[in-house]
Amino acid sequence: MLANAFHRKLEDRKWHSMASLNCMRKSTKPWNGGKSMLETIKKGRITGLTGIMEFREDSSNPHVQFEILGTSYSETFGKDVRRLATWDSIKGLNGSLQEKRLDSDLQGLTMKVVTILEEPFVMVAENILGQPKKYKGFSIDVLDALSQNLGFKYEIYQVPDGKYGHQLPNGSWNGMIGELINKRADIAVSAITITPERESVVDFSKRYLDYSVGILIKKPEERINIFSLFAPFDFAVWACIAAVIPVVGVLIFVLNRIQAVRAQGSNQPSPSTSSTLHSAIWIVYGAFVQQGGESIANSVAMRIVMGSWWLFTLIVCSSYTANLAAFLTVSRMDNPIRTFQDLAKQMDLSYGTVKDSSVYEYFKAKGTNTLEQDNTFAELWRTISKNNGADNCVSSPSEGIRKAKKGNYAFLWDVTVVEYAALTDDDCSVTVIGNTISSKGYGIALQHGSPYRDIFSQRILEFQDTGYLDVLKQKWWPRMGRCDLNSHNNAQADGKALKLHSFAGVFCILAIGLLLACLVAALELWWNSNRCRQESPKEDKEVNLEQVHRRLNSLIDEDMAHKQISTASIEISALEIGGMQSSQSLEPVREYQNTQLSVTTFLPEQTGHGGRTLGSMSSSNLPLPLSSSATMPSIQCKHRSPNGGLFRQSPVKTPMPMSFQTMPGGPIPEAIEPSHGTSI
Repeated sequence: MLANAFHRKLEDRKWHSMASLNCMRKSTKPWNGGKSMLETIKKGRITGLTGIMEFREDSSNPHVQFEILGTSYSETFGKDVRRLATWDSIKGLNGSLQEKRLDSDLQGLTMKVVTILEEPFVMVAENILGQPKKYKGFSIDVLDALSQNLGFKYEIYQVPDGKYGHQLPNGSWNGMIGELINKRADIAVSAITITPERESVVDFSKRYLDYSVGILIKKPEERINIFSLFAPFDFAVWACIAAVIPVVGVLIFVLNRIQAVRAQGSNQPSPSTSSTLHSAIWIVYGAFVQQGGESIANSVAMRIVMGSWWLFTLIVCSSYTANLAAFLTVSRMDNPIRTFQDLAKQMDLSYGTVKDSSVYEYFKAKGTNTLEQDNTFAELWRTISKNNGADNCVSSPSEGIRKAKKGNYAFLWDVTVVEYAALTDDDCSVTVIGNTISSKGYGIALQHGSPYRDIFSQRILEFQDTGYLDVLKQKWWPRMGRCDLNSHNNAQADGKALKLHSFAGVFCILAIGLLLACLVAALELWWNSNRCRQESPKEDKEVNLEQVHRRLNSLIDEDMAHKQISTASIEISALEIGGMQSSQSLEPVREYQNTQLSVTTFLPEQTGHGGRTLGSMSSSNLPLPLSSSATMPSIQCKHRSPNGGLFRQSPVKTPMPMSFQTMPGGPIPEAIEPSHGTSI
């Protein structure tokens, strides 16, 4: 009040300077601004630890409350000081001023218990039609233990409005706290937390379970990316690699051409590698994928280029292999949100809590506190209270859990409640963030001034010492239940088999390559077919086999004087002049009469020269005597059919067998290989 009064005086610029005061000196003059300061203090109004503080005209506080204490005796605690009643100017005396004897003997008492459904604290058990509802849960087990230990019975019912208890603007309370204040219930049992606001109107036993606020979110799903094999490198890196391969290929092509020109000028053997550009790029690509290639390092410049390229390939492939192993063998998906600070910083995930609940009020108090140094709560409260809580808050914990399971939402609620929801989830699709805040506790709420508070507190402490509460906690929150809460935090010790989607990109690339190869092969076949059709003669000609036979004998007679022809089979077929390439160095011979067909012949020789014209030997006539022992190989005559180029066996009679007379003496220098033949 005094600080606020000084602050208001400074804002109004009505501050009165004062001389130094000394309480020991009687001659000290009073402060001239004292009366003005007192009036400012009387006009102030603040909310402190004891409640609202303000002054009337008579300088009294209308909101003052008095707590009447008295001594009491119990068999358990002995003599003790306890609160007997309270008094305020509005409600008057609340309680009894008479000292009561607190005894542990509650035999025969029937207490009315109000509750609210909250898994796993209070749940409806399997009921028989026509009988009262039966409940189960952690809080029900604690209540049953107290009932058996103290010997009382209870009647339980659910709160009509389904609220825990929140103070309304008119000063009244709703929910279970309102049921206790209005004396419609003796005890309130559920996941009710102990807060200073609630303790000011009702009594609480000792906490029987710790309480904290946690985050319930959907587990991050593994994202399936069939092209994850490209993930180790950024797109810019892949683009640079794709650009540098043709650049190096062009450089090798240029150096190869320069080397070829130098080799021709110095009468040196030309490079053995292909001098085409696509061959050079293919060699560079083969070295990049570590498949090797033809050796082209015939000069110092090429060795420098290829050495640099091999070193570049080694570094790139090693880096790619290491990063690809990290991407493909990851055993878990890290949760991007681990603390409340992470939740406050991100903007993709919305979050909220139950409106007008204790968690809601907690974030409101922390978020609106100007003395709070950390702005985490301010950011959290800004999102939670968006549109007065209508956007991100829910009306019940079950609704918040369902919303979190759908994804893209974080539900802020009691850790014990959300842990149970995560443990019993059918799909195990949600998890709880381990970092928690607002450490409080759960207790049993009783009427203000209830004589059973200390007895309940004493029995709860005994349950904690004996470990009974730990047994109940393990019963309702098993660490090894249907779902594992720590599955998203602990990496698997053993290796995890890679699934098909990890290699789907590789199979896609292979399929694309095979389809492209088939397409190119079809285009090549179509191109060659059209080209051959354009170069083929318009009319097919048939060979007069008898004339060919006579001409063949004449040519052989002329050539046998110079060459020894093997007994290999001689095949005669119709040839096309337009279909022969000039590089074969073929020489035309005279056309046969009445056939209108140009016949071309060649005799490959060991010396590497072109074919030899048999017609040039026509001037010499060497008879070929026929012998029964030496038979001429069969002469198969084929010709093109006029309907489309299919070959068929000629109907002409096959000539008589021919014999070849060997030449005496040694081998002729210009003799051909026995495997060679003559084709006309």
